[in-house]
Amino acid sequence: MAQFAAESQRAAAATPAVANPGPLGLCGFALTTFVLSSVNAGLIPLAGGLATVVGPALFYGGAAQVLAGMWEFRTGNTFGATAFTSYGAFWLAVGFSIQQKLIVPGVPFGFFLLGWTIFTLLLFFGTLRINMALIVVFALLFLTFLCLTLGEFGAGTGPLGGWLGILTALAAWYAALAGIKTPFALPVGPRS
Repeated sequence: MAQFAAESQRAAAATPAVANPGPLGLCGFALTTFVLSSVNAGLIPLAGGLATVVGPALFYGGAAQVLAGMWEFRTGNTFGATAFTSYGAFWLAVGFSIQQKLIVPGVPFGFFLLGWTIFTLLLFFGTLRINMALIVVFALLFLTFLCLTLGEFGAGTGPLGGWLGILTALAAWYAALAGIKTPFALPVGPRS
């Protein structure tokens, strides 16, 4: 029995470490945000543009991000797990709602976005102890959600939210690239 326990411990110690799921989550978030933000900014016509968002929202921004979030739990990264799982669920909800034509524009959708604006602000505070790259991503995402929310409430800031979303996507791709082993190192400005 003792030998079996010792072998189990050696097998557990030999289990390879989980790869960093952060770049996957950030890329899923960035691409889907880029596509929808291009629609919101008016670069892609609304009629066909929303249909273009469904696939990436369900699979890359949604499912892949949820998986990245679960893997972040495995690595012990509570912030990454919370962010990726939550925004993955956001994209699943948005993709499904677009596909099923469930989004009621104006005030109802504005309150949906307001909830995500508040949540993003809370996560922004969490980034203040991580690194500058994530501070930039979450600051831009907060401003994106704020403009989209105000736009749904009638302030006319939806297109600005689209442009801010494109900047958010670019910042997220930068942060993702910094986490991938490349021939060059990108600075992220560690804070802790």
